[in-house]
Amino acid sequence: MKQPNILFIMSDDHASHAISSYGSVINHTPNIDRIAEGGIRFDNCFCTNSICAPSRATILTGVYNHINGVKTLDDHLDGTMMNFPKLLQQAGYETAIIGKWHLGHGGNSDPTGFHYWNVLPDQGDYFDPEFIEMGKTKRINGYVTDIITAMSIDWIKKRDKNKPFMLMCHHKAPHRSWLPSPKYADLYKDADIPEPPTFHDDYSTRAEAARAARMRIGRDLLKKDVKGEPPQNSSPGQIKSWNYQRYIKDYLRCVASIDESVGLLLDTLQDEEIWNNTIVVYTSDQGFFLGDHGWFDKRFMYEESLRMPLLIQYPQEIKAGSVSRDMVLNVDFAATFLEAAGVAVPEEMQGRSMRPVWSGHTPPDWRTSMYYRYWMHLDKEHSVYSHYGIRTHDYKLIYYYADALGTTGSLDERKPAEWELFDLKKDPCEMNNVYGAAEYASVIALLKQELLALQLAVKDVPYETDEGERFA
Repeated sequence: MKQPNILFIMSDDHASHAISSYGSVINHTPNIDRIAEGGIRFDNCFCTNSICAPSRATILTGVYNHINGVKTLDDHLDGTMMNFPKLLQQAGYETAIIGKWHLGHGGNSDPTGFHYWNVLPDQGDYFDPEFIEMGKTKRINGYVTDIITAMSIDWIKKRDKNKPFMLMCHHKAPHRSWLPSPKYADLYKDADIPEPPTFHDDYSTRAEAARAARMRIGRDLLKKDVKGEPPQNSSPGQIKSWNYQRYIKDYLRCVASIDESVGLLLDTLQDEEIWNNTIVVYTSDQGFFLGDHGWFDKRFMYEESLRMPLLIQYPQEIKAGSVSRDMVLNVDFAATFLEAAGVAVPEEMQGRSMRPVWSGHTPPDWRTSMYYRYWMHLDKEHSVYSHYGIRTHDYKLIYYYADALGTTGSLDERKPAEWELFDLKKDPCEMNNVYGAAEYASVIALLKQELLALQLAVKDVPYETDEGERFA
């Protein structure tokens, strides 16, 4: 069979509950929904570290962050490492990446494995952004989402049509500080976006980590985030609601440009008559809190941060309108693309191809639990404690070891270790930590055993204090 093209579209911080095919109550994304309608929606896709650079490194390399070395935002990817674009190149693919890179620049940190790359430096700007094209920097006038889209379409049209291609179209939006395109500046102007059910979470049953985090809608959003100040004499509750409306509307306006971009890219595949033989992927590098638990940002292992949107269309193998609840991870992406292209997956890759899952033939030994680790302890802005944990279909166990362990960008200030356990069937919104409840003692014991087994399987090590005290 002819090798498929791969169009990988990834936004930044786009939560699945801001996509209408995932049942969003605050947003409508008709073009992104086209992928779900023509392919498969994964309802349980999770990241292994909910922060931009580490997730991107895992997607490229197919290994966890303790292996690829990108544990925090301050770590750069070593370009000499194997990644799936390099292997596709060797198999005859023409490869490109356009848009956000965020894995370092210069030396070994420039993109490798791509015949063409044109990327934003660091986070990049929403308006009139600089791009680094094959090592040369230039500024381009316009709105960043529109520019990345136009570049991607131009590359598709000018590609070598005798070769299969793999294009990574990486959008900056909807990353903070949420500057929408002028064409969408008045979207939702007269609307009142509903606040999420957990908006007024008081963290009363939670570990100290939840209370210590500086991501609160009412307290921690900056003037540049909400583009102004609330009315004078507003109460704390009124400020929180005012901030939320300002934040969420600009976030959704940024998503509107992403949705438009996806539509233009899909139309291009049809115009080029390559629709039927192209794997189209829409995802984000992690989830995001959209006022959930009273927060913005990500980092935590809680559902809204952990969960990634993942929509894939491939008419030759995926039945239109499919839905999967099987657990898939960002570490699986590399192996999936390689297998679909007929390329051997290296043994050192730690993910597993989801190709049988999207074909409706989930292997009997498919994972029923996943391992997560956030390394960037007490980063200077958000103050989230380092932690790791396990999620099964029924439970989530989180261990806040709260120690920098020498990671870059972390604050070397140890905090008391704590545990959280959530019964996801009874408490899907994760409001009630039941770690200390006697009736869950046997569940906790089994989860700790499985957590250790997962760490061993991915070659990570349990936390141990300087005094030799193990986490359990």
